[in-house]
Amino acid sequence: MKRILLALCAAVITMSSIAQTDSTRKEDKTDTIRIGGMVIIKKKDKDGDSDKKIVLSNKRKKNSNVSTNWWIVDIGFANVNDETNYPAAVTSGFLAPGVGEDQLELRTGKSVNVNIWAFMQRLNIIKHVVNLKYGLGVELNNYHFDDERVRFQKNPTRIDLGHTDLKKNKLAVDYVTVPILLNFNFTPGRNKGFGLSAGVSGGYLYSARQKIKNNDDKDKLHDDFDLKKWKVSYIGEVNLGPVRLYGSYATQNMWEKGLDQTPYTVGIRLSNW
Repeated sequence: MKRILLALCAAVITMSSIAQTDSTRKEDKTDTIRIGGMVIIKKKDKDGDSDKKIVLSNKRKKNSNVSTNWWIVDIGFANVNDETNYPAAVTSGFLAPGVGEDQLELRTGKSVNVNIWAFMQRLNIIKHVVNLKYGLGVELNNYHFDDERVRFQKNPTRIDLGHTDLKKNKLAVDYVTVPILLNFNFTPGRNKGFGLSAGVSGGYLYSARQKIKNNDDKDKLHDDFDLKKWKVSYIGEVNLGPVRLYGSYATQNMWEKGLDQTPYTVGIRLSNW
């Protein structure tokens, strides 16, 4: 009986020793942390000090079926394709005598377009190569006239000529816009890859005003100036690595009456993808 008890005690002591050794080994095991394509290995040495080793992995991050890009900014130029019948516009009273194509010609370098998109999302359709892209934002268009004498009047809308010696004379036209595009991403494993997008956008006119600056005096006239409330445009985007270009061309005239001008824009897009 004593022999059996001694044998049992020896077995318990041996198992306890093995468990302690196992526990020590577990404590000495390395910790692995993965951050994107980077692997960080943390290991303790005999003195208890930790040692970090960084290993770069070549594995590509798995693409999400829905990705979101916040606060995208477009900076470009705004202009119009002018097909107005000016004699008829003068006869209708929309234009004052002496106002013609030369007076309403825009300054290309100063007429700018700035778009601010609160968000854009990309929805995977086919293997992250074909995607549906959509978003929400505002389009801000500033049309600077070549002839600084151009003046807008309201109720009813009429374009006339005033005095010169102005520092600024522009027509600002702003829309809340929803773009929808079909996106082709030729390098789905990269953020700054190559691809293109094409689609349409629908915009609602929420603000229009003429801003005139004469020396230190500023004058703003707010009205819709018989601009159409809704604007539908063909839109496109080209991704060339870190450079992204955008463009738009409206499907119809931007005015309810008087003028026949179709707006378009082109510029650079500041975006993550």
